[in-house]
Amino acid sequence: MLNGETAPGGPVETARRRQAETAPGGPAWAGPEGRGVAEMERHRVELTGYCYRMLGSGFEAEDAVQETFVRAWRTYDPGRGPLRPWLFHLATNVCVDMLRGPQRRARAMDLGPAAVPGAALGEPLPENRWVQPVPDARVLDPADLAVTRETVRLAFVAALQHLPPRQRAVLILRDVLKWSAAETAALLGATVTSVNSSLQRARARLPASDPLDAAVDEGLLARYVTAFERYDVDALVSLLHEDATSSMPPFTWWLRGREDIRAVLLHSDAPCAGSRLVPTRANGCPAFGQYLNGEPFALLVLEVSGGVVVGETTYLDPGLFPFFGLPMSFGAALRTEG
Repeated sequence: MLNGETAPGGPVETARRRQAETAPGGPAWAGPEGRGVAEMERHRVELTGYCYRMLGSGFEAEDAVQETFVRAWRTYDPGRGPLRPWLFHLATNVCVDMLRGPQRRARAMDLGPAAVPGAALGEPLPENRWVQPVPDARVLDPADLAVTRETVRLAFVAALQHLPPRQRAVLILRDVLKWSAAETAALLGATVTSVNSSLQRARARLPASDPLDAAVDEGLLARYVTAFERYDVDALVSLLHEDATSSMPPFTWWLRGREDIRAVLLHSDAPCAGSRLVPTRANGCPAFGQYLNGEPFALLVLEVSGGVVVGETTYLDPGLFPFFGLPMSFGAALRTEG
């Protein structure tokens, strides 16, 4: 059965086609039964997570992994060593090339102070200015969720974007993927001393952050969905931390504090009244596809700590829905249960 990766036009099929165009017969390591493809696929989630942390965009991460597979299909030689380090070597080069532009992705909180209730939203920024959400299933290994969930948080990924690309790679390889200094140095073509120095500088530049709840109370999410769909402002605000943040990419406008969020909700003519929420997962956090008048409207990512919501990020981009496997319409009879 074909999936999106192996179907015609998918990343693996593209790799096969490009290799066939440049080297008839295919590389010897791939084998007659496609063994090479299967070996590469075993590393897809880990590679996508690596590229996402490097780039801050799930779409760009998948493009980077596709290009990595194409290059591996052409160049990998089993006689030089295992496949995994070679894939990460190629992926690092691809990501560094993609990061040569002057701009970096960010969150609204990185771009300016919190707005006051009543302030205008301002002009939207283009997609390439924002750290984008990513589905958990594309970047997190179910066997290692406890370790890696914090490392795909929006705040952590945004903080990584402040680091120079190679320094960013060192920190991810050493602190997230747990590579040794010697392995990292070999991958980057550097010395162990330079890798350790880069790691120290990277760690010093990352801000401290409070951990999110590893297991979110389903009752809390159910109450949030009910309050949101009913536009019950008092009930909704009661679930927020007193210093909760709320942002709405592509606008730089954002709020800090439960009372300011309450004031905006009460005086905004209830533009989201009648919304319906469909659950999903993004960046290690609970998330929802928000439908308005039956149509995709936004992707809502919640951050929960201490049993309360500490952050709401509402991505006003229906184009994210297919990426998260969310339907592009919501029938009037379909109801969401928390």
